[in-house]
Amino acid sequence: MRSIEIDQPSSWTLRKNLRGLLVEMRPQEWVKNLLVFSGVIFSRSLFDLHDLWTGTLGFLVFCAASSGIYLFNDLCDIRSDRSHPIKCTRPLAAGELNVNAARFAMVTLFAAAALGSLALSPRFALIIVLYLAMCVAYSLQLKNVVILDVILIASGFVLRAISGAVLIDVSISEWLIICTSMVALLVGFGKRRHELTLLRSAASTHRKNLSEYSLRFLDSIMAICAGAALITYALYTRADETVARVGSQWMLITIPFVVYGVFRYLFLIYQRDAGGDPVKILFRDRPTVLNLLFWLIAASLVVYLPHLLGNG
Repeated sequence: MRSIEIDQPSSWTLRKNLRGLLVEMRPQEWVKNLLVFSGVIFSRSLFDLHDLWTGTLGFLVFCAASSGIYLFNDLCDIRSDRSHPIKCTRPLAAGELNVNAARFAMVTLFAAAALGSLALSPRFALIIVLYLAMCVAYSLQLKNVVILDVILIASGFVLRAISGAVLIDVSISEWLIICTSMVALLVGFGKRRHELTLLRSAASTHRKNLSEYSLRFLDSIMAICAGAALITYALYTRADETVARVGSQWMLITIPFVVYGVFRYLFLIYQRDAGGDPVKILFRDRPTVLNLLFWLIAASLVVYLPHLLGNG
């Protein structure tokens, strides 16, 4: 009986820490790492088992790296997160996850990302190191530098997209990189706007640089990012290298889906007070999900149908 009384709390604590670690690693955010597959998809390598496997390994490496960063960021922000109406429920902030367990998991994930990326490609390893260094600098200090904080967040998305092309050694359109940057900036400033409206007068106590933002400024800069995203995507569909790679100008038919996606996001920001978590929008907003599905179908048909029919 005595051993059972000792083991039960120990087993319960272990399960609690494992559950807390899983929550802190944010597996729902791994959807962002799917950008790694952009190189595979748009280079017509989706049916190349070697390239697909390489892209999958790169995706897993980025999952390890990003989860390690989430743990690092939450370890740095435990105190401020406790005063946040949403982040206070995170296991570390709520005291439901042992700090030492979180630190051990973070180091393990960083090591796995570093070794895994080096095994895949030295250039990919360089991107992972740059991503980790950039995110660590953001968590320690640069998140308090107005505008630069969002640029750094957006850079993480761009590095994901570039890494996909690096992994399978193909070129990536500069227009697609710029478009990805603009969309990422739009989402990043949208998150800042959501924080500002959610926390109101307490915003600066949670994040220092929120006092330097205003709704008017954020609305203006989001309008610029939205317009730039649409223009650069349209230019991508008409770029000579895109037409040559696809074998036609039919990528133009995907533009309406991108237009709707951007406008729908702005609608959710301004009319539904969403934007705090773009991943939730992606999974919970049915029009957004359907629009993304239709875009994927249209783009896949344009890229792969001629190839499958033997015309490309």
